[in-house]
Amino acid sequence: MLELKSLYRVFRDPDTMAALAASIAKDAAHLSEPLNIMEVCGGHTHTIMKYGLPGLLPSNIRFIHGPGCPVCIMPKERIDQAAILAAQPGVILLTLGDMMRVPGSHGSLAQQRAKGLDIRALYDPLDALAIARDNPGKTVIYFAIGFETSTPMTAVLLEQAERLGLDNLLFHINHVLVPPAMDAVMAEPATKVNAFIGPAHVSVIAGADIYRPAADKYHTPVVVSGFEPVDLMESILRLVRQKNDGRSEVEIQYSRAVTAEGNRTAQAKVNQVMEVRDEFRWRGLGPIPKSALKLRDEYQHRDAERVYGERLPIVEIDDHKACQCGDILRGLADPTDCRVFGRGCTPQTPLGSCMVSSEGACNAYYRYSGGPNVL
Repeated sequence: MLELKSLYRVFRDPDTMAALAASIAKDAAHLSEPLNIMEVCGGHTHTIMKYGLPGLLPSNIRFIHGPGCPVCIMPKERIDQAAILAAQPGVILLTLGDMMRVPGSHGSLAQQRAKGLDIRALYDPLDALAIARDNPGKTVIYFAIGFETSTPMTAVLLEQAERLGLDNLLFHINHVLVPPAMDAVMAEPATKVNAFIGPAHVSVIAGADIYRPAADKYHTPVVVSGFEPVDLMESILRLVRQKNDGRSEVEIQYSRAVTAEGNRTAQAKVNQVMEVRDEFRWRGLGPIPKSALKLRDEYQHRDAERVYGERLPIVEIDDHKACQCGDILRGLADPTDCRVFGRGCTPQTPLGSCMVSSEGACNAYYRYSGGPNVL
């Protein structure tokens, strides 16, 4: 009988890891400058911390954690909009689990639910169909979040709502795009990033070719990596070799799932119902042009931002002054640089979004670096 561990054992093999670490150290000795690698995906951050990869690398290779967690980059004013929508008469607000605990300016959605608002966490966005069908006298609003990875599911949900005639299902769209965020990181004057580990799930949908403009513009190599420790170590070796060769190419290490063009069917589903916004404000990164999606005009009857537009605040709200999530998301600080990390800010009592999400950098540091004892 096939055992589950047989599927991943080869990707966590100690001998393979040791061999890759030796190859990296040998090649890294020829680097002309330190290699500062930003892993864009929060899933990669957790693998890096869980398996202690920084300890396997030479001192001239460093990880910089990027804005790859869709919960972490959501600004407070968007969370406040969700709370206001939930407070409207006859509204049921739906969202994904991690979003419930992210602090807005008046508390989290979980705290708003405790006060009596009907706010529900979904495991599967398509569950919204049954909730809308079972509550015909109410307006059900799906607060949709995520990168290119989860956008197709929202598109399918909308398509199904149209097909079933569920006119009481609306959407508040917060889907964001990775390439403009990478561009914003590289445009930061203080950035030290000179290589990227490309996100895996995003690339399965959007394809690795979406990173070619950034690689060409900033002469920065990109390797799209799988999530296992051997995947990441091989990706680092590829980045080192590109640097030594003077190349800035987009490579696909995660070839068992990622192609250059991505999933064209999923892309078509998204393009059918959504289009690019002129601008979207990211927590920590500020407004980034063309970095998020919105519903097309044909679906404005399902767009909660239009239906409830006059009641939704648009004033920008900054993070708690003691929280350094913004600097962490821009790659300018590590979680342990924050003075409230592990003290006032923990996974149980988060001040900032980076500590809330299971993909947040602060959460990963706290979980795998000894929690408050890391300080």
